[in-house]
Order: sequence, then structure tokens, then C-alpha cells
Amino acid sequence: MRKGADGSITRDGRMLILAYDHGLEHGPVDFEPVPETADPEVVFDLATHDAVTALAVQKGIAEAYYPDYADDVTLLAKLNGTSNMWSGEPDSAVNWSVDYAAEVGADAIGFTVYGGSNHEIEMVEEFREAQERAREHGMAVVMWAYPRGQGLRNAESPDTIAYSARTALELGADVAKVKHPGSREAMAHAVEVSGRTKVVMSGGSKTDDLQFLRTVESAIAAGAKGLAVGRNVFQREHPRAILDALEAVIFDGESAEDALELATRGPERAAD
Repeated sequence: MRKGADGSITRDGRMLILAYDHGLEHGPVDFEPVPETADPEVVFDLATHDAVTALAVQKGIAEAYYPDYADDVTLLAKLNGTSNMWSGEPDSAVNWSVDYAAEVGADAIGFTVYGGSNHEIEMVEEFREAQERAREHGMAVVMWAYPRGQGLRNAESPDTIAYSARTALELGADVAKVKHPGSREAMAHAVEVSGRTKVVMSGGSKTDDLQFLRTVESAIAAGAKGLAVGRNVFQREHPRAILDALEAVIFDGESAEDALELATRGPERAAD
């Protein structure tokens, strides 16, 4: 990692990355709870919220929609990704180059590495090439640090998640996106071993408002620098309200309960 390289995607050293690569990774099923979110413009509009420090999308979405939002949205180019129709050993195709991402207007790149996969060596070598090219463009580098493989029996254990966070540091990522390891203490350990690489929590599948905010609050208290989230925002009936609450927890240090109360006050809050 390079000190200060993540400045384009942080606010006061913290970040909220809105991820919208689900149409490739999971398919249209992720849009069924709120069908209008199949339209990328809906999510680009959400990404103009003050809480969002970057929007992570694949190449086609960036090409088609980012030019209309270039003044209001920071683009994080998710370089690799594979459809859920793939059923082999975990791998992720590289779908666009760093140079082309820079041409489109990206300020940062995202790259998945499946530690423990039989394809780990290939993926790490691809990451090396992307990371070094990103340095030439002055772009931040975010690793989706996901332990995953058919022979990996403890992919969700705290030690394995901490190992993934450490891998992101060792390989030169500015930010490591990791699954929540299940407790504040385990997250603190992952943060500790990641050194100067910032750790952000993966949002994961949708949960109820308060439970989700409490998990985020716990991660921030453990030293995580923010969140990379998709479904827990765009699958909600009132996504801007949850972004209000996340802003309060991540950037203002509010408790989950107070943040939720502030967010649900809506117009009353704006009048304060």
C-alpha cells in the first residue's frame, strides 16, 4: 500500500463504498426486492448521497452511465468478476484494464482475490499487474479479500479472515474488503494484522436496519475504516434513510440506535 493513495475514496480517513457489481456476480435476482434497482441510474443517484465516497461497478455500467454522473460520483472500477452461473473452483475473470478504467474516469480500482482457491496464484499475479499499473495512474487499490476454495474448510473463521486482511497488506492493497469475522474482537485482530492497509467491512446479505447498523458500529469501534455495501442499501424500500444512518455511524461516531432514530426522523432531521 502507499500512504495517502486512498484519498480519492475516503472522507476524513473513512469510507463508504457503494457496490453495484451484483448484476454480474449474482444476477438479476438481487434486484427482485426493489425491481427499479435493475436500472443503474437508480443506484448512481444513490451514489450522489454525501455518505458515499465511491461507487464500485463493472465496465459496461461505467461506460454507459458514469459520464452522466462524473461531477457527483467517484468511480471505483471493479476490474474482475464472474457470473454466478460459473460453478467451478472460485476464479474471477479480468474484464477491463487499469488503463481503460482510467480513461473512463475511475479514481480507484477494485480486484477480487480468492485466497485458498486453486486459482490463487493466477489471481495474485493478475492483481500484481493491476496494482502496479494503478500506481502509475495515481489510483487507489481496493482488494476484495475473500478466502474461498473447494478445499478451504474454514473460510469464515476469524483467523482465515484476518489472514485475508494481512494478504491485502502484503500484496499492496490500500484497502481490504473483508467479511465480518463475527465479533468486535475478531475484527480488531483483522485490523491489527492489516497494518497500514485500511479494512472495510463487506455489507453482505440484507439484514434488518438495527442489526445491520449495530454490526457496522461494532466494526468501526474495532478499527475498521468503513463499509463496502450493496444489498443492505439498494434492497431497502428507503435506501437514502439507511445511507443517512450509515453516515452518522461511520463518519459522525453515532450509535446504531441514535443513527437510526436520526435517519427515520426524515424531514424533521433536516430542519434541526
